[in-house]
Amino acid sequence: MQRSSSKKSFYSRIPGPYASSEIKIIFSILLMTLGILAFLVITGIVVSGNTRHIDEMVIQALRDPDNYSKPKGPYALIGIMRDITSLGGATFVTLITVIVAIYLILEKKRRSLMLVLLATLGGGLLESILKTLIARQRPGALFQLMPEYSHSFPSGHSMMSAVVYLSLAVLLARIQKRRIIRIYVVIVALFLTFIIGISRIYLGVHYPTDVLAGWALGLAWASFVWLLSWKLELKDKSGKEIVKDEEVK
Repeated sequence: MQRSSSKKSFYSRIPGPYASSEIKIIFSILLMTLGILAFLVITGIVVSGNTRHIDEMVIQALRDPDNYSKPKGPYALIGIMRDITSLGGATFVTLITVIVAIYLILEKKRRSLMLVLLATLGGGLLESILKTLIARQRPGALFQLMPEYSHSFPSGHSMMSAVVYLSLAVLLARIQKRRIIRIYVVIVALFLTFIIGISRIYLGVHYPTDVLAGWALGLAWASFVWLLSWKLELKDKSGKEIVKDEEVK
């Protein structure tokens, strides 16, 4: 009996309004940590040169063995993959960010606006710095089905699609009351992030490890933005509770 009463007293001390936000904060910290660790492991292996054989083997497996400039699959698939890859490109990402930013300005949601800009601009800056520092060359020109001139690691398309689409998914999920809609939005974001990364490998402009590193870093950065968002949410709830307590007194 004493044990059960002690459990009740323990749970009674947990503030109800904080519980969901605290769980979100722990979840975002966990995802951010996993993303960072995965990126560091992949980077270490890539820099050591131990992935070169596997990376090239995957790229070659997607091509005609008699002509590496010709990908496997119907010719129309090349156009489809190019269209998909554009969803993670700088032009489209910038366009969707501007559209969302204008909407948030009109709705006077300054906090959400700052978080979206932090996710996009901060993620883009981080990607550029890492590409310059690591300076990995892309697959040979024979494999590339579209011209790319920047460094290869990490994949910017994979990283920015993870950052932008996952951040926007969380933003949209927060204003949805129905659980099924929230789940659907997140699944769509994950699906877009996945197929954009796959398109980069198919088009021969990135090695698989470039894409994996981009996904990992994108998840880590998006999780960092979620962490800030949910900490602010927790702070708001804390302030409201203080006001209520003062009104009661």
